[in-house]
Amino acid sequence: MSLSRTAVHSVPDALAYLAGGWSVERELRDGGHTGRFTGRAEFRVGDADDGWLHEEEGVVEWGGVTRDAVRTLRMLPLPDGTAEVSFADGRPFHLLDLRRGRWTAVHQCAADRYEGTFTVLSPDEWHLRWAVSGPAKNQLLTSVYRRARRGGGPTGRT
Repeated sequence: MSLSRTAVHSVPDALAYLAGGWSVERELRDGGHTGRFTGRAEFRVGDADDGWLHEEEGVVEWGGVTRDAVRTLRMLPLPDGTAEVSFADGRPFHLLDLRRGRWTAVHQCAADRYEGTFTVLSPDEWHLRWAVSGPAKNQLLTSVYRRARRGGGPTGRT
């Protein structure tokens, strides 16, 4: 089923919704190559002036090689329930607005265009699709986030 026809769940406050732990399953495609990331994401208030942090850690499988992977994004809450997302070093990335349950963010990085579609399906599941195009890039990253229980497993799933 196409995500454009999927019922969405509106979110009045993006960071209140994202707060806590999530399991992450990501399919990676780059030209004819495929890979996978499996791990965990945590959305939490950072230290001092960090605002919020989006931290991911897990294992990426690519080209027959498996290795650990981590990333951190910073998120600054805005009064209307949206958030400004930046890279860990403070460079701007995109705005995040989940109030209608779906958001498309665009980030231009030199000659490469990143277009991310965020779709909230329920209080415990959301999807993220990044399409990356440029002179040397043709990537698609499709992620499923499921809220983790305190024990670390996804909720509502067996």
